[in-house]
Amino acid sequence: MFRYFRGSLVFTLICGAIAAWLGWSSTQTMMGTAGVLWIVLVLSVLELSLSFDNAVVNATVLRDMPPVWQRRFLTWGILIAVFGMRIVFPLAIVAIAAKLNPVDATMLAMTDPVNYERIITGAHVVISGFGGAFLAMVGLSFFFDEAKEVHWIGVVERPIAALSRISGLAIGLVLLALYGIAQTLAADEGIAFLGAGIIGLLTYIAVHAVGALLEQSVDASAATHAVARSGLASFLYLEVLDASFSLDGVIGAFALSTNLFVIALGLGIGAMFVRSLTVLLVDRGTLTEYRFLEHGAFYAIIALAVIMLISVRVEVPETVTGLIGAGLIGLAFAASLRANRAEDEGDAAGA
Repeated sequence: MFRYFRGSLVFTLICGAIAAWLGWSSTQTMMGTAGVLWIVLVLSVLELSLSFDNAVVNATVLRDMPPVWQRRFLTWGILIAVFGMRIVFPLAIVAIAAKLNPVDATMLAMTDPVNYERIITGAHVVISGFGGAFLAMVGLSFFFDEAKEVHWIGVVERPIAALSRISGLAIGLVLLALYGIAQTLAADEGIAFLGAGIIGLLTYIAVHAVGALLEQSVDASAATHAVARSGLASFLYLEVLDASFSLDGVIGAFALSTNLFVIALGLGIGAMFVRSLTVLLVDRGTLTEYRFLEHGAFYAIIALAVIMLISVRVEVPETVTGLIGAGLIGLAFAASLRANRAEDEGDAAGA
């Protein structure tokens, strides 16, 4: 078990040392340094709780990826997750919103964190629209699948699976939700929210379209290239999915700190542990052993999508969001244990 989390623990120690240096250099007191370390710890736990279902979904996709692409996602992917989404992405939002170049946006984050936070928070409507729409499509697509044979809550999931015969139903439901919420906002915010949501939908469609195109091979001799292309498509899908999951954590982090680097350290630690948990789930075949765990994760994704979409009108604490996701996965795990126990008892009785 320890070997799966060894890299994450080393990364945590390095980030802790950097956080201590940041705390001491900015406050020159032990209490100030301890405060920075505490914020980093809380942020890492927050990120892990919000992204636990992300680890399960990552494992679902990774188990069918070629080994070489699994390794690339767990190496290159973590660089994109930690440095891209936790540092570059917030800076990009500020640069676009404030019409600044990347250097000026970085200087703003370092010298005027209060204004930096204001700009990031001001982009909440757009972020919620994009992330909520994309995650809603991810969650709904899992249940709108006529070929799905394993159902956790059959009375709900079987009728939904049958509805998958209606082409584009999931997209229609998401568009309806976006339009309904947009109508409750001020005109300019509603347009921005609806536009961002449509981009989120188009991103989901584009990622899958790219995957379909890359998986096509002209003849049998191209089989190796087809496998590589399929791995690339899954890699792109997982990166966009990870980005959508991280949006909520990046925004919520400003409630604890306005320091870009403190936020990056805390969220980066959480992202590393999510990767370690993903490897554990894949290597140990946990999703196969616990049959409903995957269902719980996708229910949690839909819950997160709903929370992101309604957050433009109702503030939902990140703690509640994390607890909902962890609770759904916990219930799915317990249901899997009961199903396994019943199956073993049935086999024993049959013998």
